[in-house]
Amino acid sequence: MDEKTRELIGVAASIAGHCRPCFLYHFKQAKALNIPMKDLEETIAFAKSISEAGNKGMYEWVQRQMKK
Repeated sequence: MDEKTRELIGVAASIAGHCRPCFLYHFKQAKALNIPMKDLEETIAFAKSISEAGNKGMYEWVQRQMKK
């Protein structure tokens, strides 16, 4: 895997995992590799949708468990 792909994955994983220090690290690395801001914005939007889906799914699961 090339460095740019690895850092974009790091950015996405840090957002989905809600890890601010990880995001700052991988974002800085991505900028140092001259990854275009458009690619970073696309990655961030993708990670946000993954995170939101997980949050919604968890909330729905909790609600079902409370009805048992």
